[in-house]
Amino acid sequence: MKTIAIMQPYFLPYIGYFQLMAAVDKFVVFDDVHYINRGWVNRNRLLLDGAAHTFTVPLRGASQNKLICDIELMDDDGWRDKLLRTIRQAYAKAPCYADVSALMERIIRHPVRRLDEFLLNSLREIAHYLALGTEIVGSSRIYGNAQLRGQERILDICRQESAQRYVNAIGGEALYDRARFSEQGIELKFLRSWPLSYAQGGGEFVPWLSILDVLMFNPQPQARLLLGEMDLT
Repeated sequence: MKTIAIMQPYFLPYIGYFQLMAAVDKFVVFDDVHYINRGWVNRNRLLLDGAAHTFTVPLRGASQNKLICDIELMDDDGWRDKLLRTIRQAYAKAPCYADVSALMERIIRHPVRRLDEFLLNSLREIAHYLALGTEIVGSSRIYGNAQLRGQERILDICRQESAQRYVNAIGGEALYDRARFSEQGIELKFLRSWPLSYAQGGGEFVPWLSILDVLMFNPQPQARLLLGEMDLT
């Protein structure tokens, strides 16, 4: 049973994103949809001095009138140095800092200008680190169906991929009709992440931060186990 999921690209998203990726054979990154101001496409949260701290990848001319694949990163590469310094300040004492800081160095210094290429590479790098075999592709390069909207576009991608199962994050439960998917021979499932916690170096646990936080405090084998802390309904 070929299983796919489709999500917008986010920068270093929370663990639920990678739980969804781990649950499917092919993960489609919706990079030809409109950018959302103050969304999670180019920002996330890490743990700094015991509290959630938002970090951002600066963009050039970003607008909700533009598609994600038509937006570029800021020309000045000083933001890359600044972000790496912030990560070092936040996690230098974390048990997995050496390995994960090297991963972040590769991701943040990836030499591209297009936002979609930068995000796609970051997702593939983390998937490789977690030893996920999931194929990750960008929608703008393959399907030619940007004129479709909502559920009908999802169904068209499922048909093009000959998928028998589509998995979506639980937040989209109200958007999709199981009967409509069933008519097309596709099983619709939703992924619900379990509440989780792990040692963050002291202090009260701060949940649902970037995957960066999970990786800094959990060796790769333990991080892989956390990917299973979910249900498919």
